[in-house]
Amino acid sequence: MRILEEGKTDYLKVDPDGYRASVRDHKPHQMVSKLMTHKEAVERFVRDGDYLAYDCNYFQRGPSSLIREIIRQRKKNLWLCGKFTYVACALLVEAGCADRIDIGFIGFGPWIARAVREKKCTIYEYSNALMTLRLKAGAMGIPFMPTRSFGGTDGFQHSGCKTVEDPFTGKPVLLLPALNPDVSIIHVHQADEFGNARVFGTGIAHAECALASKRVIVSAEEIVATDEFRRDPARTSIAHFTVDAVVHAPFGAYPGTVQGYYASDPMGVIEAMGAMFRGDFTEYLKKHVYSVASHDEYLQKVVGTEKLAEIRRRETIREGYAS
Repeated sequence: MRILEEGKTDYLKVDPDGYRASVRDHKPHQMVSKLMTHKEAVERFVRDGDYLAYDCNYFQRGPSSLIREIIRQRKKNLWLCGKFTYVACALLVEAGCADRIDIGFIGFGPWIARAVREKKCTIYEYSNALMTLRLKAGAMGIPFMPTRSFGGTDGFQHSGCKTVEDPFTGKPVLLLPALNPDVSIIHVHQADEFGNARVFGTGIAHAECALASKRVIVSAEEIVATDEFRRDPARTSIAHFTVDAVVHAPFGAYPGTVQGYYASDPMGVIEAMGAMFRGDFTEYLKKHVYSVASHDEYLQKVVGTEKLAEIRRRETIREGYAS
C-alpha cells in the first residue's frame, strides 16, 4: 500500500496483537463480583501515564464522580481521548493529571492556550467522528480504519493519520490509527455486580470504549440483579467480560444530567464553565474535589439533598421527551 502523505505527530502505539494478549491474560472472564468504591477502582485500574478514554462528558451522562476521584488521587501524565467533551479535559489538565490530549472537541478557553504555551500539555488534532472511529478500530482488533474525512485539512499534519492509495480503486483514502486505551471510565444507568451494564437512550461510544480498552471502570446510577439482565438481554449495552470494576454512583454525572434519572444543575454547570472560561480552576477544585474524601461526602456536604431532589424532580419523561 503506497503512503501518499502522513501526519507529523505522535499517536498511541498501534498494537492489536498486544491488546488481544492483554484481554486474554488480564480480563476477568468469569462471572465474579467487581463491586468496589470509587477510591478502590481508581487506585487499582488508573495508573500514571495511562491513555484514558471516557464516554460522554461532565454535563451529559459523564463519569464525573470518577473524574473527580482521579483528580483527588492526583494521577499524573494521563493522555486523554478528548471527544464530545467540555470541561473534563480542562479539569484534568489544570489539576496536573493530564499532559496530552487527542482532540476531537473540547471546551476551549485561556486554560488550553496557557497549558500549551507553557508546555504543560501537548495536543493532537482529530475530530469527534475520527476519535470514535479510532475506538471502533480498536474494538474490532484491526490496526487502522479507512475513512473519507479529514484529508486536506490543517489538522491532518497535527494528527497520526496517513493518506494512502486505495488498493481497490487507486484513489486516495485516509487511514486512522486504531486506539486501544489503557483504561476507560463509563457512566451508565444500570449495572449488575458482574459488570453487565445498560445505557438508556442515546449514547456516543460506550460500547466501543468498553470493547477497545485494556481496563474498564463502569459507574452506575443503580445496581440491579443479574436476573433483570437475563430477563431482557437485548437491553444490555456493555457485557460483563469487558469490565474490570463496577462502582455504585448515584448522581455520578452531577452537575450533568442522566437521561430519565435527573436533570443537570444549571448553577453547577455555570460554575464549572465559568472556571474554564476564566482559565482558573483553583477555587473550583478546592470546593468540588479536595474539600471532601468521597463522592458520597460530596453529595452530602457540597451538593445537598435539596438540590438532588430538585434535579430529579425536573427530569420527568413524558412521551419520550424530558419536560
